Amino acid sequence: MATHHPEDVLTPFKSITGMAIDEIKALADKAGSELVIITLPEKISGVPHEVPAFVDRESGTINSVKSIIDQYRTAPERKSGTAKTFTLESFIDLVNRHKTEDTVIFANTNWQKPSLTAVIDYHKFDSTEADNLKHRVSYDFPLSEEWEAWINLNNKPLSQSDFAEFIEDHISDLSGPDDAEELEYQQKFSFKVAFPNQLVELSRGLQVNADTRVKNVVSLQNGTAQIVFEEEHQTLDKQGNRIDVPGMFILSVPPFFGGETARIPVRLRYKKTPSGVVWLYQLYRPEFYVTEQVRRDLTRAAAETELPHFEGTPETTA
Repeated sequence: MATHHPEDVLTPFKSITGMAIDEIKALADKAGSELVIITLPEKISGVPHEVPAFVDRESGTINSVKSIIDQYRTAPERKSGTAKTFTLESFIDLVNRHKTEDTVIFANTNWQKPSLTAVIDYHKFDSTEADNLKHRVSYDFPLSEEWEAWINLNNKPLSQSDFAEFIEDHISDLSGPDDAEELEYQQKFSFKVAFPNQLVELSRGLQVNADTRVKNVVSLQNGTAQIVFEEEHQTLDKQGNRIDVPGMFILSVPPFFGGETARIPVRLRYKKTPSGVVWLYQLYRPEFYVTEQVRRDLTRAAAETELPHFEGTPETTA
């Protein structure tokens, strides 16, 4: 009987396939690579209980398949991004559309750049688990045109004619003081608070006398001042060249586009110069009135969304 060696058995097979045993084994191992589900033995915060992975038997490694799966997504993994609204009403409506039981609202009360931010996916109140803080709605309190006009010239010197023109152009932004305001500012500053029609008369008087010389400036005991102008041609207008200047008036404009009107006292100042009278106005404590408006809007937003609210800014996220 003939004796057969393993090499003799392998030779015909190898001649047919052109492959050695070790190559076949390698193919078999490679074919054994598979997609598996890894079940975590205990809970890890922020990680699913089961995680898909690819076992590569050729290299002996386990690889993530997330990048492969994400290529076939038809929707994002979670809600993210910041929606910007232009009115308080839109902010409230959009927050109500997306809010969860964990959503909160933050208010930045900086009067120069106030804002409201709702973090839809905020951290859970009754859990140590963190959330993503990636889905937000913001409202940046866009300034109204009226407010910007007054802010831009606040505390800046103006010539007689420029100030007169500004008052005429913005007379609709002014309001008369109520009894409480008139008494408060009279006691606090010893200033007479002007009514809009008095500022109109002041503005028109300044226009008439824009090219005259200042004769003298007199402080009066009743809280007003009086400027006497001297015309080059010695002509007199119907007021007899005397213009009463109040010490304060009331600005009534919405600081924010589409927002509520705020009543802000404005101090009126002037000084005598060789070329004439230089005027300027000073908004009195604008930060107080703007901040109060932001707080009122925060309270309204919290009430209409039934959400907790805070003064501050939310955590930043990577």
